[in-house]
Amino acid sequence: MQVCLNGGRSAADGAHVPLTPDELARSAAEAVAAGATEVHVHPRTPCGRESLSARVVGPVVAALRARAGVPVGVTTGAWAEPDPEARLERVRSWTVLPDFASVNWHEPGAGELAGLLLARGVGVEAGIWSGTDGAARFAASPLGPRVLRVLAEVTDPGPAAAEVSAHALLTALGAAHGRPVLLHGEEGGAWPVLRLAARRGLATRIGLEDTLRLPDGRLAPSNGRLVAAGLAQYGAARRGA
Repeated sequence: MQVCLNGGRSAADGAHVPLTPDELARSAAEAVAAGATEVHVHPRTPCGRESLSARVVGPVVAALRARAGVPVGVTTGAWAEPDPEARLERVRSWTVLPDFASVNWHEPGAGELAGLLLARGVGVEAGIWSGTDGAARFAASPLGPRVLRVLAEVTDPGPAAAEVSAHALLTALGAAHGRPVLLHGEEGGAWPVLRLAARRGLATRIGLEDTLRLPDGRLAPSNGRLVAAGLAQYGAARRGA
């Protein structure tokens, strides 16, 4: 179970959303204590903007690694650095390397970015989003067999639509170059897709990036509570409960 700590959330989503390196490290440690086996994070500048700068990524990765003690992954989303060449330069400048990074295969320059990360010894999560041509691009990529895993991301926020899209996305991925698949949803689709991942025997993730709410609809007070609930839901779905 991966925990996704913050994503595109901001302080407007609640004080419990971790943003600073110290907040992220404490939240990650709590999530790991609840059963998370790795961490995915969106590093932020002091003003809260997502950034791929070495001065931002390094302290966050170091803090999480020291406190959580599990593999740490970061985003490389185009929203943090829209220009593909500038994104490559940012990654080249990293001095503290994460264990893995997610690369969204539908974004411009994905192949070049994934190749650079692999050359630097950073594992690559191939982000394949529903509603994009990411699956087709990934199927044609010579880097496919070298990625750490496929991060199958269902973007439909509604529960019913998310399940339909998840099945379609998995079909489009096919054998996925033989790589493991981590399947997850967002917002109202987060919990149905997590249970589907369990029924399919796939890895999954949960955290404040994907949903602010527990399965019963209550606001989640922390990433740790979401991980605990996620593991309970996953186990029940695997048992057919």
